[in-house]
Amino acid sequence: MTTNNKKPLDGIKVLDLTRVLAGPYCGMVLQDLGAEVIKIENPKTGDDSRCFGPFKNGKSLYFTAINCGKKSLSLNLKEEEGKEILRELIKKSDVVLENFRPGTMEKFGLGYDVLKEINPRLIYAATSGFGHTGPDASKPAYDILVQARGGLMSLTGQPDSDPTIVGVSIGDILAGVFTATGIATALYQREKTGKGQKIDVAMLDCQVAIMENAMARYQATRSAPKPQGCKHPTVAPFQSFKASDRYFVVAVAHDSLFKRLCCVLGCPEMADDPLFITNEKRHANQPELERQLQEIFITKTAQEWIDIIEAAGVPVSPINDLAYVAEDPQILARNMLVDMKDPTLPGIQVTGNPIKMSALTDITFREHAPEIGEHNREILTKWLHFSEEEITALKERNVI
Repeated sequence: MTTNNKKPLDGIKVLDLTRVLAGPYCGMVLQDLGAEVIKIENPKTGDDSRCFGPFKNGKSLYFTAINCGKKSLSLNLKEEEGKEILRELIKKSDVVLENFRPGTMEKFGLGYDVLKEINPRLIYAATSGFGHTGPDASKPAYDILVQARGGLMSLTGQPDSDPTIVGVSIGDILAGVFTATGIATALYQREKTGKGQKIDVAMLDCQVAIMENAMARYQATRSAPKPQGCKHPTVAPFQSFKASDRYFVVAVAHDSLFKRLCCVLGCPEMADDPLFITNEKRHANQPELERQLQEIFITKTAQEWIDIIEAAGVPVSPINDLAYVAEDPQILARNMLVDMKDPTLPGIQVTGNPIKMSALTDITFREHAPEIGEHNREILTKWLHFSEEEITALKERNVI
């Protein structure tokens, strides 16, 4: 793979006013791609997630996982001097991120209409629960709310079970990824027009955007899809099975794969059974198909079956918990768990960059997550040419 030391977003300066997850996740994606991300934090408390567990040696690993390599500038935006510093930084920035409730930046006097006059090339990216338009724009939102309202919880879990959320904060994370996509696109468009723009990404919109097959089925039938457990809504067998020791999954996407599966399982006659001869028949008779396959799969360990089935070219995988994930050779080979340069957190690994590019050197470690205001002097002197005396005075006045 050809690599060089210049990253795609080298030279792009991002002012990140976000906190907790959706916005900081977006900032992490941009930082991985080379942007300089300046995290603007309240001088007293910083990002709310600094107080979220789990903790190790007094530090939040929740905060650490999303904020490695960023720089922290503590800035009190309730003080006019703090707002003025931000306005000066805006003049030198390419992107500003915020994930406040709509209207908050306007109350600070720092909304898009104001900031675009200061810097017409500015990309203003706002991530919120319900967006900046519509009847519910001002409502607060959390991940569980958008998973519920956007339909994802209605599709997750076992049939006839209680509603279930996805095991990670997918509402926040998707919004962060979509916002980063919007920013990269806006930067590209700016190269052609010379102008910035506002990006408005709603967590709820992102949930609807990923409904793919489920929304298609609703449109076709006008009947709301229900949870399928670990089964595909239209393909069989495409689900989990229990081996003698643990669960694994098999994904048989078409008839020829089913024939191969039956052969290696020692039951070639199943492929010609009128109940199972086509995917449509297999799906219609899924309970009986599952019963017969389960009787076979329980006779060996998951790894034994995986070796046998994989050798036949049929897609198969173990169902790993994170203890297995952390040792998976493929994941480690792709640098998806990397060490962190923080002597106070020895042995702690964080996730790597999933975007692999031929002109981007893959990260093998991450810099530490910043302390509140750790980079005050660097940013204020380098960007705004403040003197040591001026910085000290700002600190004494609780501006930084």
